[in-house]
Amino acid sequence: MKKKLLLLALLLIPLVAAPFFLKPYGLYLLSLWVVMTIAAIGLNLTLGYAGQISLAQGSFVGIGAYAAALLTTAGWPLWAAFLLAIVLSLAIGWVLGYPALRVQHHYLAFVTLAFATLVFLVLRNEEWLTKGVYGISGIPRPTLFGWSAKSPVGFYFFCLGILALVSAATWWLVRSPWGRAFTALRENAMRADSLGVDTRRYTLMAFAIGSALGGIAGVLYAPLLQFIEPNAFNLNLSLNLLLMVMVGGSGYFLGPFLGAAVSVLLPEWMRFGSDGLYLIFYAIAVMVLMAFCPSGLLGLAERARRKLG
Repeated sequence: MKKKLLLLALLLIPLVAAPFFLKPYGLYLLSLWVVMTIAAIGLNLTLGYAGQISLAQGSFVGIGAYAAALLTTAGWPLWAAFLLAIVLSLAIGWVLGYPALRVQHHYLAFVTLAFATLVFLVLRNEEWLTKGVYGISGIPRPTLFGWSAKSPVGFYFFCLGILALVSAATWWLVRSPWGRAFTALRENAMRADSLGVDTRRYTLMAFAIGSALGGIAGVLYAPLLQFIEPNAFNLNLSLNLLLMVMVGGSGYFLGPFLGAAVSVLLPEWMRFGSDGLYLIFYAIAVMVLMAFCPSGLLGLAERARRKLG
């Protein structure tokens, strides 16, 4: 336990100190990493712990982002947007979990893909609600108890605080009886059902909770950019979130943190001094990792630790 607390402290120190040494673009990237980590944590619950594949996580980020944009530009506080996004995402995620009770694996991926396409079409075509391709601009940043998060540094610490709360809640969840039921569902659903685990309820819960975390990330994404439009929440975002979970380590608590860093921060770091070839190097590195270690970077580290041990 002491080693884990020491590791957590070593992770927190640079995250707290970094904003004071970064330029505005670097601070934006760090804030984006925080937001994407929250969304990836949600997908890791659904995919990594419960074993239910989803290609719709980006859609729930979009639902949360539009909830924040529509409410805050109309004068509502950001906490109302959090509440609306969580309720909507929980309800829709619960309903989306029903196909998982009947189909699995790539069939379930097609179902969630269809849902992602539906959400994108609604965001793009229903201009009376979403303003369509024109997007929503002027999204304000929050003020909490007299403390303003309107500056880049202030909003980063606001996002970091939300990430800390989400991480603590997830840490408790995966070690609770719910988390153990999710893991049993992933390993062998028939065996879990024979042991008395209500696989139907836990499948729906995995989708609902993971979707709600995607909605929370969306509420932060909208004021971070202060402008949103439908193309930001197309299938590419869902695939990118899936990549974060797989590269970091599906089913590992720290997997989303590492995967989001690889997906958000590493390409920008590689962009300097690579003469425009950084995406090729990045893609090759990901392909090699997935080919030789499907369990991701943390799985690779665990394998190396076992061999050395």
